[in-house]
Order: sequence, then structure tokens, then C-alpha cells
Amino acid sequence: MAKARPSGRLQGRRAQAKTVLNGTQVPRSKACKSQAVLSPTDLLAQSTNLLQTGQPDAALSPARRALELLQNPHQPNKAPLPALTLLGEIYLELGDPASATDVFLKTVELDPDGTILEDEGGGAEKFFWLAQLCEEGGEESIGWFEKGVEVLERDVAALEPLAVESLKDEAITAKVKLEEKKRKLAAALCGMVEVWMTDLSLHPDAESTCTSLMTRALAASSNPSNLQTHASLLISQSDIPSARDSLTRSLALWQHLPPDHPDVPDFSTRISLSRLLMEAAMETEAMGVLEELVLCDDESVEGWYLGGWCALLMAGRGREKETGDDDAMEDAKEESRPEGEKKSLLVTGREWLRNSLRRYEIQEYEDDRLRDHARELVEDLDKELGETGEDEDGEGDEGWEDEDGGSEDGEKEFNGVGSADEEDEDEEMNGT
Repeated sequence: MAKARPSGRLQGRRAQAKTVLNGTQVPRSKACKSQAVLSPTDLLAQSTNLLQTGQPDAALSPARRALELLQNPHQPNKAPLPALTLLGEIYLELGDPASATDVFLKTVELDPDGTILEDEGGGAEKFFWLAQLCEEGGEESIGWFEKGVEVLERDVAALEPLAVESLKDEAITAKVKLEEKKRKLAAALCGMVEVWMTDLSLHPDAESTCTSLMTRALAASSNPSNLQTHASLLISQSDIPSARDSLTRSLALWQHLPPDHPDVPDFSTRISLSRLLMEAAMETEAMGVLEELVLCDDESVEGWYLGGWCALLMAGRGREKETGDDDAMEDAKEESRPEGEKKSLLVTGREWLRNSLRRYEIQEYEDDRLRDHARELVEDLDKELGETGEDEDGEGDEGWEDEDGGSEDGEKEFNGVGSADEEDEDEEMNGT
């Protein structure tokens, strides 16, 4: 979300300042005075609200003021923890990881074992932030992850009997907290798997460690993201059939849900999913995910790029670069496609790639490898299909609406993949 920067105007000798509560313009002296009488709790609530509404710049001042009030001899040693934690998150939103790291390290000094409650600014979260922020990565990152995992495992052990033995209302509350702790635990263990698969991949125990961590993660929570990490691990081990099974399980958890359902993975998770599906030669499933993604955000450079590349894979292009013993089955499937369907897929793939390149230029996107690959693919397709015709006038996006400007429920349709009349749809989509 873009950062809103109010345009202040000097009136006389005073600057007008935007208040953090209602956005009205008041003299700076009055704004400072009103902030000064707020308690640390009020200031932290104010700062949190600003951060959650995409205003990290404005959130910084009340958080700092709260920290000043909490850092005094009359307050308990742990008192600054909530302000420090919030400041760390604000610095991350402001793109200042160095300051965020310094702040989170201070929280570790105050709560080295994570025994202070989360509501009081303690717990495991600071360790996970430091695991992602540490410059060395590798073993240092694993060390921070392990400290956080230890805290969560302790919390889970304490909550499990309460979720069973407590009174009804208390048991329900305990179950909710338990599931949340298990979800975080699984995510942390998956984070460790990813470090072992990248930074520590040459370690002799890397594969066995990854397998052990992944088993623990899935035992804690088998949600879509964790199943994707499992599939990624299996692909790295060249176990494509098992990877496909894990990806199928991941899809089954949310594909039937409406797009705005809280259990539907976020955009970036589904982008990663589409890549894994393509690696596992599940292009049809990948294209289904990508269609939904560009409906959610039709300005996604990566979404359009992956959709174009996926369509070409479905047409049998690029499969020779894939690895795995199961590719023979997929190659046979591609060979069985009618030539008209293959051509339709190539045309569709080129349209998606061109859409990606247009957005790349408009947004000044920064991914040279994506741009270069998309250009290379489009150039090859132009030589094969001819440069004229398909979406030359920038009308490629129009293929996503029907002749009446869209269906009754507002859904757009993907033209050119999996239809019985690919040739006719191709001509209609491109105006030829």
C-alpha cells in the first residue's frame, strides 16, 4: 500500500500537522500537547492502528513516545517490550532492517528465554524476526529459529491439557490458542527447512535434517503453505510423485472456497504454489491458480509471466529442460494434443507474456531475469506465429471479457486453454 504523505502548508510561523487520530489539521504545538497527555497504552494503540492502516511514518512518533515513557526507573524491566516490538515492526515497514534488528536484539536482552507473555511483548516472535533478518543466515538463522521453536513447543505443551480438561468456555479458548501456536510452530519449522535447503544445502546432514523438521511441521499443522514446503523438499529430492500428492492435498484444502475466505492462501503463497505445480508437471492445475491470481490482481507482472510460461509448457515447449523420471508420461500427454490446441496454447502464452512485459515497463519492475526470459520467449513465438495479429494493439487484456463486457457475476474467463473450440476462441480473442 502506498504511503500517504499529507501536504502540509506553512501558515504564519507554524507548520500544520496531521493528527494521528482523525486526519484533521491542527497546530503542531497542540498536537504535541495532546500526545503528551496520552498514556503509553494509548500511544501504543494509536501507533498500532496507524501501522495497520498503512501509515508507518505516522506510527513511528507515538511508538517512540511510548518507549520513552516506559523506559524509566519506576517501570518494571519488561515494560518497554511492547513498544520495542512495535517499533521493530514499524522499522520493517519503513524498509529499515538494520534499525529493526537493533530493536529486536534489545527485546532479547529483556526476555532472553521468551518466558514473558506475548501480551506483554514477550514470546517467540522476536526470535523469528531475527532469524529472517540476520545477515549471516545459515547456522545463525537456524539458532534464532531454534530459540523460537523452543518457546512455542513449551507453550503447546502447557495448552494441550487445558484444551481437554478445562471448563467448556476455557477449553474452547485454550483450543483456539493451541491451534494458533501449532500453526506458528509449523511455520517456524518450515522456515528452518528452507534455510537447510538453501544456505546449508551442502551440509552432509542437510537432507535428513530437512526430512525430520518437515515431519515435525506436518505433525503440528498440515496447512497449504506447509504442504507446499513439503512438496518443494520432495522436488529437490527428485520424488515427483510424492510432491504431486502433497500439492494436490494443499489445493484440496482451499480451492473450493470463495476468494475472500480467510483459509485461502495469500497472493505470494499462491504464486509460489503455481511455480511448484509447474515444476511438478501439473500445468493444468497451475494455470487454474494463475487465472484466479490475475483476476485478483491484473497488474501482477509475475502472474502474467508465469501464466504465459505455463501455457507454453502445456503446448510441449520447454519440457525438454525439465528433469525427472516421470516426464515421459507428461511428454506423451503433450504429444497427444491436437495441433490446433497446441497453437492456441502458444498464442495464449504469447498474450500473457506480452501483458507481463507491458506491466513490467509501466511499473518499472525490477527482475531482469524475468524480463529477459519473457522477451526471449515472445521473440521465438513471433518467429513461429508471425508478429502481426495477436494483441499487437495492446488489446490482449480484452480477451478476458465476453462480448457483453463480462459475465453476470463479474467473473472473467480465460480464453484458449482446455476448450474444445480452441481455434475459434483464438480468433475471437484476438480479433482475427
